[in-house]
Amino acid sequence: MVASALAEDLGSGDVTAGATVPEGARGRARIVQKQPGVVYGLRLVVETMRQCGIEDVDNLVVEGQWRDSVPTEVLFASGPAGALLAAERTALNFLGHLSGVATLTAGFVEAVAGTGAAILDTRKTTPGLRELEKAAVVAGGGRNHRMGLYDAILIKENHIALAGSLAKAVYGARSKYPDLAVEVECRNLDEVAYALGTGADILLLDNMDLETLRGAVRLRDENAAGRKGPSLEASGGVNLETVRSIAETGVDLISVGALTHSAPTLDFSMLIELAA
Repeated sequence: MVASALAEDLGSGDVTAGATVPEGARGRARIVQKQPGVVYGLRLVVETMRQCGIEDVDNLVVEGQWRDSVPTEVLFASGPAGALLAAERTALNFLGHLSGVATLTAGFVEAVAGTGAAILDTRKTTPGLRELEKAAVVAGGGRNHRMGLYDAILIKENHIALAGSLAKAVYGARSKYPDLAVEVECRNLDEVAYALGTGADILLLDNMDLETLRGAVRLRDENAAGRKGPSLEASGGVNLETVRSIAETGVDLISVGALTHSAPTLDFSMLIELAA
């Protein structure tokens, strides 16, 4: 992944550095965090530096912790000055994006603190970056939903239409993959009531308003009759202004596609100087 990113940026070589940096010059570089937030992605920076020929790299902070005190140095590197320039943009792109995901996730986690609801990511990730983005969600205090279509069952309206009914879809899932949890999408309380009768492990409450979410929680609890009922996952219409109210309805999980598809980049810069 890093090699591909560097090839995209460098092409046949850095013509500006080749024209302006004295041959054999060595430099010292500091990466500075300029905005409050959660740093994540330093291993991508280290790998980018390594592939550019820079081995002397020191991480200066612990990842996964919110930091308000900025600007602050997060990484130091030294080596050939041209190599530092070659690594700069790719390293900062990885670091800024993944730290942005972790920072946005931390904001959502803080917004629901004390409610018992967990914040989940989705499959709405940047193609090719899913593993990294989902790791950044965890660094921000969130939880991962399924990694892909291969590791969990989520029955949605198209699956139900093709299977012939929800009951048939759930039966097929249970029969073929007995060890996997089964999640079912519900769009209204009638579908919630029906899904409860199928024995699904998780109900995905899609684009429901607060009153309907509370109704789904009541239905689940009444149906469980003192036993542990299925987990309820709210999805759709979730942002930092609405997430607390959604959590307070009593749902267990809240999935937020914006964690990965709309996270603002956290601001970092790399400052380079000639080594003595």
